[in-house]
Amino acid sequence: MTTLVREPRNSASAQPVAARPHPRPLRLLRHSLALTKRSLIKTWRTPEALIDVSLQPVLFLVIFVYVFGGAVAGSTHDYLQFLLPGILAQTIATGCIAIGVNLNTDLAKGIFDRFRSLPVPRSAPLLGAVLGDIVRYAIVTVVTVGFGYVMGFRITTDPLRALAGGLLAILFALCLSWLPVFVAMKVRTPGAVQGLMFALIMPLSFASNVFVDASTLPGWMQEFVKVNPLTHLVGAVRGLFLGTPLGGHVWWTLAWCAGFVVVFMPMALGAYRKKV
Repeated sequence: MTTLVREPRNSASAQPVAARPHPRPLRLLRHSLALTKRSLIKTWRTPEALIDVSLQPVLFLVIFVYVFGGAVAGSTHDYLQFLLPGILAQTIATGCIAIGVNLNTDLAKGIFDRFRSLPVPRSAPLLGAVLGDIVRYAIVTVVTVGFGYVMGFRITTDPLRALAGGLLAILFALCLSWLPVFVAMKVRTPGAVQGLMFALIMPLSFASNVFVDASTLPGWMQEFVKVNPLTHLVGAVRGLFLGTPLGGHVWWTLAWCAGFVVVFMPMALGAYRKKV
């Protein structure tokens, strides 16, 4: 006896419907934000990693204001008003070194090999790490300004300009962080990342208007100070915090931010693809 098997009326309806893939930019954003959350959880579980962005600005303010304030400005209060925006800029620039050290450590441990086995865009781990560091830069800003207020610092503009100054400093650090990310992809040890980045950041910090007025520096150094990105960031933050003349400092800072991203982000992503 023959058994009849009834075919479905519409064979196409029996086929599983493939999920429509997310558009590539949205997919990259979604996975990057997921890895950003991983980076934030890692930071939350290792609070000792925040010492450089919480204790360092406090130490710099105390040491420079009370040791050099009287000699440089004749008054510790006057020097505090002048110095704090510079300390914020310097600390937020050195704070981005940690992302390079951490990424190089993760590479050595094979964590990025695990990411490569996951169905995520290749650049998502780096984007997630960079975005996750925004918490560190926000902590630098809050701690520096907050402790400065305890010491007697006062913002003389309005809250909106003060907020703009803090956000500009955070944006600068986010864009600059692509430089240590690139370095982390090229050198072999975390110590090499830290040493090379300090060798790059320290001249930018001291050959600038962070600690003294640029006009007091030797003439040959002033030419470098004029094109130093930290000089423009400090000038912009001072203007937004204290009402000093802004000139073109804000626009120059934004231009430097764009330059860091345009130059070092593709280089970092390219080096990362070759590395993993």
